[in-house]
Amino acid sequence: MIPATRYARARDGVSIAYQVIGTGPVDLVWVPGWVSHVETAWEEPTMARFFERLAAFSRLVLFDKRGTGLSDRVPESALPTLETRMDDVRSVCDAIGSERVALFGVSEGAPMCAMFAATYPARTSAIILFGGYARRKAAADYPWGESEADHERLLDDIAHDWGGPVGLDARA
Repeated sequence: MIPATRYARARDGVSIAYQVIGTGPVDLVWVPGWVSHVETAWEEPTMARFFERLAAFSRLVLFDKRGTGLSDRVPESALPTLETRMDDVRSVCDAIGSERVALFGVSEGAPMCAMFAATYPARTSAIILFGGYARRKAAADYPWGESEADHERLLDDIAHDWGGPVGLDARA
């Protein structure tokens, strides 16, 4: 069963979609990567089982970052900063009445968790970071990122395949 979707109001009025499942003693906020959708995530059996396992020992909080899923869209001229995205996490925590949370950040969610913990140390009990990175693209002082050519190829692939059944062949 898909949990009820609710909305937190960010400081600037943007609505942030979230769900709460479980009643455990720890509030655990799942901070997603690049794209998420709190309702369609439950259609993926592996994700649903994973969330149910997390909710077995916590009050699990799922949310869609602004501009994705069921949260309000944002104009391209006002794409959110890391600080804005991190403050959206705070808005969700406030909406559920949570004073202290553990954060589980995946990919792009990892730096959001680190920023939240640095900004609100008294509200952070733990952070779990999975698949995060300091920056996506390589630079003179950061050779571990992808090259400009690889980055452009990735953007081209995304634009070409967006909205299509990517990964369907692996499941069919």
